[in-house]
Amino acid sequence: MRMTLHTDYALRMLIYVATRPDGACTVNDVAEAYKLSRNHLLKVAQTLRDLGLVETTRGRAGGIRLARPPQEIAVGALVRATEEEFSLAECMQAGGRPCAISPSCRLKGMLHEALGAFLAVLDKYTLADIVRNRAALGPLLGIDATAA
Repeated sequence: MRMTLHTDYALRMLIYVATRPDGACTVNDVAEAYKLSRNHLLKVAQTLRDLGLVETTRGRAGGIRLARPPQEIAVGALVRATEEEFSLAECMQAGGRPCAISPSCRLKGMLHEALGAFLAVLDKYTLADIVRNRAALGPLLGIDATAA
């Protein structure tokens, strides 16, 4: 299983916002901290806003802030909402090429089970669990812990 960059960046953006002492930042702040494309992060911010995970404000004093407490943002739910495809093999894809052993293949069931286990682990965690070490994350992201 490999998550898309969109999901990866969504998680990173949420981590950044949750790590800020004042709880607010800009897309530029996130882009600079992670050395990522601002344009791609704008799309990520829009997705997170559409999912109700962040609030965005336009304008000079605008920015991004969490729309819910970190303990209410489930990692598994975020991954499910941002990933487009969970097919681990071509035979599992909608419209994928048929496989010669499909009628007797056991691999497909094993892959479904593995995907379920992957998501079940993520379901056990929230954003609060990820940022429990804010004091260590802040300096790595260029966040001043005393800023408010």
